[in-house]
Amino acid sequence: MYFIRGWVFLTAAALFFSCNRQQVAAGGSMPVNRIGPGSIDYSDNRNWAALPGMKDPSDSVPEPLKAGYVKDNRVDVFFIYPTSYTDFRGIVWNASLEDSALNHKTDYSSILYQASVFNVYDVYAPRYRQANIRAYFTPDTLSAKAALDLAYDDVRSAFQYYLDHRNNGRPVIIASHSQGTTHAKKLLAEFFDGKALQRQLVAAYIVGLPVKEDAFAQIPVCRDSTQTGCFVTWRTFRKGYEPDYQATYRESAVVNPLSWTTDEKIAGVDLNRGSVLRDFNRVLLRVCNAQRHKDLLWVNRPHFPGSIFYRTKNYHIGDYNLFYLNVRENLVTRVRRYFLEHPGN
Repeated sequence: MYFIRGWVFLTAAALFFSCNRQQVAAGGSMPVNRIGPGSIDYSDNRNWAALPGMKDPSDSVPEPLKAGYVKDNRVDVFFIYPTSYTDFRGIVWNASLEDSALNHKTDYSSILYQASVFNVYDVYAPRYRQANIRAYFTPDTLSAKAALDLAYDDVRSAFQYYLDHRNNGRPVIIASHSQGTTHAKKLLAEFFDGKALQRQLVAAYIVGLPVKEDAFAQIPVCRDSTQTGCFVTWRTFRKGYEPDYQATYRESAVVNPLSWTTDEKIAGVDLNRGSVLRDFNRVLLRVCNAQRHKDLLWVNRPHFPGSIFYRTKNYHIGDYNLFYLNVRENLVTRVRRYFLEHPGN
C-alpha cells in the first residue's frame, strides 16, 4: 500500500510541475512565512529521512534485485529529495519538520522510489524545511527566493554536519531531484567546485531541473559512463514535446541515462536495463528508449501495464525511475573508476 501511495503522490507532484506556469501563479499570494531561520539539530536522527544504521525506506531493494544485492560502505551518497510540500491552499512558504504527514509522504515517495536507487552505498538524506512548490511559479519572486534560501540553509547545515561527523574522508556522490537539484547546485558550488573536497566527488546526479553546462567552474558535464568528478543531468519528456517554458528555464545540459553521452543519438530500448515504477517490487524491461533533444531528454511513450504516462507528456515523475537500473549500475561503474584514479582512498 505504501508503494502505491508513494507513486500516486509523485504523480501528483509531476502533474503540478507540468501545469501552465501562469495558471499556477494566478492562485493568489501566500501568507508570510511563520517559520523563521534557525539551526536544525542534525545530530538528532529524527531530522534525517535516510541515514546509515537507521531503518528507512531508502534501504528498500526491489524484489528481483535482492539476490545480487551487495552493500559497499566505502562510498557515501548525499541525497536531496524533491518537493513533497505541494499543498498551496492557505499555507506558509516552508514546510515544518514536525509535519508527520508530510514526512510520511516524503519517505514513501522520493525516499523509497528515488533514494533507493543509490543504496548500493550509504545514503544520507536530510529532512529540510523545503519550499512550497509554488516557489517555482509565483510572481512573488522575493518570497520565493527567501523560501528557497531557507531550505538551502538547512541542506547546507546538514551537509556540514555530515562532513564534520560522518564522512571520515570517504568518496561522495551527490544526488538530487527537482527542488533537491536547486539546492544541490548551490551545494556543489560552495563545497566542491575548485575546493579541496572536489577530490572526493565521484559524480553528481542532479536531475529534474535545468543545469547549465557551465554551471560550475571546475566540475564538468560527464561525457561518458566512466568519467568521475563530473555531473549528469536530464529532464524527461515524451518525444516530440517541447514545454512552453521561458528560455532561461530551458537552458540545460543533458546526459542520456541509457548511453551516458551528450550526443543526440537515440539509445534504444535494448539499452534500458530496467525501470521501477508504480509497483516497487517489479522491474520492467524495455519500457522506453532515450534521446537528447536540445536541452531535453526525449523518450518514447513508456509502455507497461497500467501506464500513467498515456495522457501526460511531462515525465518528471520518471526522471530516475524510468532508468532505475541504468543509474544503479552506472554508480558502480563510476565508483570503480574513481578508486582506480584515487588508489589512496
